[in-house]
Amino acid sequence: MSEESDRSLARIEIADLRRLAALAADTEAELFRRNPDGSGRYAGRLLGRALCQGAALHYVNGRNGVKDFDVWSFYAQYDDWPFPARWRGTRDFGPSKFGRYPRDAPRYSGRRVDLLGRSLRVEPGADLTEAIRRYLTVRRTRSAKELAAKAVVLIDPESRLGEIAWSGANHTSERTHMPPTGSSRIAVARLPRGDRHP
Repeated sequence: MSEESDRSLARIEIADLRRLAALAADTEAELFRRNPDGSGRYAGRLLGRALCQGAALHYVNGRNGVKDFDVWSFYAQYDDWPFPARWRGTRDFGPSKFGRYPRDAPRYSGRRVDLLGRSLRVEPGADLTEAIRRYLTVRRTRSAKELAAKAVVLIDPESRLGEIAWSGANHTSERTHMPPTGSSRIAVARLPRGDRHP
């Protein structure tokens, strides 16, 4: 069976985004408890979380399919110590309409959730979407390039749940928001001219 046929085409709903946000929050809280003087220093500096890569692109276009879920947490960076870029957590989404990826380890009953984090050079309280867009367009790291090639959908904070911060390689700086009370996208609102990227 090909990898493409192993991808789920089930629609990603608001409830699914909330579950992903909760899994990330629980995993990071455990990480911070274990490392209070290391990564734990970032406990109060969260800007927000986002679904990225292929699953995020599927949320945007409904065609890409879901192999797994990649959730990134973004933090306001300390000048003396960035969030550990090599940290990676994994969780099990659990039985759901998405099924499971057959090549994953048997311990996963549902789609695998990969959890990653980055600290961005902004102040606490900075606008998450603008910080992410700056990271994707200015930084030349491998991670930034890979994230920019697909899509970024906000899952935390709750007030911006479902907001498309980045729509992929052909990003047009349009912001689409899926309201928490529904499951269908609403009209696109364009950002001010000064906030648009080429």
